[in-house]
Amino acid sequence: MSGGHWIEGGEENADASAATMTALVRAITYATLFIGLVLVFLPAQVLSRAGVAGPARFGVPQLAGTIVAAAGATLAIACVLTFALVGRGTPAPFDPPRRLVVRGPYQYVRNPMYLGAGLALAGAALFYQAVVLWAYAAGFLLLMHFVVVLYEEPTLRRTFGQDYEAYCRRVRRWLPAPPTTAGADVKRP
Repeated sequence: MSGGHWIEGGEENADASAATMTALVRAITYATLFIGLVLVFLPAQVLSRAGVAGPARFGVPQLAGTIVAAAGATLAIACVLTFALVGRGTPAPFDPPRRLVVRGPYQYVRNPMYLGAGLALAGAALFYQAVVLWAYAAGFLLLMHFVVVLYEEPTLRRTFGQDYEAYCRRVRRWLPAPPTTAGADVKRP
């Protein structure tokens, strides 16, 4: 191959690929720590302190719980990947996406990652048939609501301005709905 096509923009493409790969590694690292703490370690502590043991047999509640937890985990992982691959950042507030992410799960609801985590917790509550895990899941979602309203939304408004305002008009905070208009990702100023 005579190098013209590859050379033109080759460095740009290499830089973009490297930045995307770096964002992906960071996002997976932070998500693993978050998931390990909030969705595994703390719920295990809640179950242990409440004296809840594993189910005696695998029945319908365990099957339903497994399906719900897997759906929630899949949604949360899709969000992490979207943050890294589209937004070139992570879910961590100290290393956020460099672009306003309005694709993937974010075109249906503004906070799909928290909904995915809440579904994973609800699945665990179903699996163990544990009221304490339902309470933990509800507490998690309530806490995330306050984080979203008091920190994330004001930060996104300051960072992305009118683009974020338009996104908020199109997409609901917590209740998923079909997208009203397709949105392109917006670069951070």
